[in-house]
Amino acid sequence: MSKSWRTAFAVYIEPKVLSMIALGFSAGLPYLLIFSTLSAWLRDEGVERSVIGFFSWVSATYSIKILWSPIVDKVHLPILTRFLGQRRSWMLLAQLGIIAGLCGMASVDTQTELTTIAACAILVAFCSATQDVSIDAFRIESTVIEYQGAMAAMYVLGYRLALLVAGAGSFYIAEFFDWHTAYFVMAAAMSFGVVTTLCLSSPVVEKTLETLSKTTFLNQVRDAIIHPFTDFFARQGRLGWLILLLIAIYKMSDVTMGVMANPFYLDLGFNKKDIAEISKLFGFFMTIAGAALGGVFVVRYGVMRPLLVGAIATASTNLLFAALASVKPDLVLLAGVISADNLSGGFATAVFIAYLSGLARSGYTATQYALFSSLMTFPAQLLGGFSGIIVDRFGYINFFIYASVIGLPAIFLVAWFWRHERTYQ
Repeated sequence: MSKSWRTAFAVYIEPKVLSMIALGFSAGLPYLLIFSTLSAWLRDEGVERSVIGFFSWVSATYSIKILWSPIVDKVHLPILTRFLGQRRSWMLLAQLGIIAGLCGMASVDTQTELTTIAACAILVAFCSATQDVSIDAFRIESTVIEYQGAMAAMYVLGYRLALLVAGAGSFYIAEFFDWHTAYFVMAAAMSFGVVTTLCLSSPVVEKTLETLSKTTFLNQVRDAIIHPFTDFFARQGRLGWLILLLIAIYKMSDVTMGVMANPFYLDLGFNKKDIAEISKLFGFFMTIAGAALGGVFVVRYGVMRPLLVGAIATASTNLLFAALASVKPDLVLLAGVISADNLSGGFATAVFIAYLSGLARSGYTATQYALFSSLMTFPAQLLGGFSGIIVDRFGYINFFIYASVIGLPAIFLVAWFWRHERTYQ
């Protein structure tokens, strides 16, 4: 049953929904500090580009977090779990690890201790990925599925703010002081996440799980690694494979287009200043607006209808890029297309996170959601790698039409799921 708009918007004053801003900030802050911001620091210190390239491998840690997500689900941390519960204890440990890693990076000389910086960057990446797993599990278990879109919207807001701080903020601090000071300040900024973690209450549905050490090795493997997957298929039955297919293809249209977006702007003749200003101004606010709107739609209409709207909007906005490629460069048109793209992208992301959250089950939340999030990005990124070849051979207009067309399977599959859901209600 649809709820009133007033009730739908009121979700954003719920304390746990608001808390996701701080947790999103805590999750987003480390990413650039071990990626593009770190690259800028190293290059500014005269480190060779070939060495800097090797540092980019550190970010691959995020793609393999499913390997240790069963530990986050099942292993109790001494003392911390007793006082904070399963989810918050892992969140706090990960946040403290990030702070330690950033302080370690800020304390050493880039000219003589690159190995130490690399080790600290790996620590930050590992703890950051672990924090992502535990925050996702906490968010899903904290409230009902109708609120998951709003939780995701606030998370996106916090994450985007963190990217601004870790990106532009670090550059400003480094310009007026130095890079070491910048990283110490970023470490201090992680306190927002620490304080929030300590102040939050544990999810009501959080279960008291036995530690793996109290079971046989076979039971440890079965409970931590095998059960999350057998549980998913036991609940979803034959639809499980179609659900995984939907997860794999839902973001394909968006990710495929995104790979060529910046090269497209430059090839049209826009300068880097125009692209940066329009992307930051319109892109930031329209993404947040789209995510907030997606959260409201999930509360008012449930998940499936907004999920279908998001799939249609994502595929359709790619056609706007095809239109932009066929006319003379115009900043107003560029702003309009970027606004539409980010609005639809923010909306679809918030709704899709709500959908994925509803698929995970308490007790296996960390492992199952880590599987979903990996499946959501990896096939799309793999296909996106061929984007440049398609542009070179067929041109931008045909590429954006292609990027729109590959969104059709997701639209049809969501429509089928929605019809199936209504039939069996």
